[in-house]
Amino acid sequence: MTSPERDPHTTEDPTGPPAEQPVGEEPTTGQPRRSGLRNPERAVRGLGAGTLSLEALVLLLAIQPIRVVGGDLGGAAIGAVVALAVAAVVLAGMMRRPWAWNAGTVLQGLLLLGGLLHWSLLGLGIIFALVWAYALHVRRVILG
Repeated sequence: MTSPERDPHTTEDPTGPPAEQPVGEEPTTGQPRRSGLRNPERAVRGLGAGTLSLEALVLLLAIQPIRVVGGDLGGAAIGAVVALAVAAVVLAGMMRRPWAWNAGTVLQGLLLLGGLLHWSLLGLGIIFALVWAYALHVRRVILG
């Protein structure tokens, strides 16, 4: 068997893998490591907009099953669900604004309060609050 040819201009150590560096730092400078994304702000905005868009879709699609299975979903609850879905779509389009992330957090709180109108809205609120918290965590990790 022959060993693979090595490029004489590389600086790889043939004895083994390099020593591990602390997570989040460049190997030699100690500076924060770049995310590797071409446009990290755009990627994070897309994550936020996608999360809010998915939330709006789920809210609108949940109206009928809640009415059929859960019963007693009154006009006020349906109006609240539609208003929250519209607000989510509007916020998804406004993710370029720095305040939109805070408004998205408020939207999650309002959906949790919707649990006072129907228990299933509390369930959806918990699920989407957790998803939104993860999106905020990713935003913090990528953008610093």
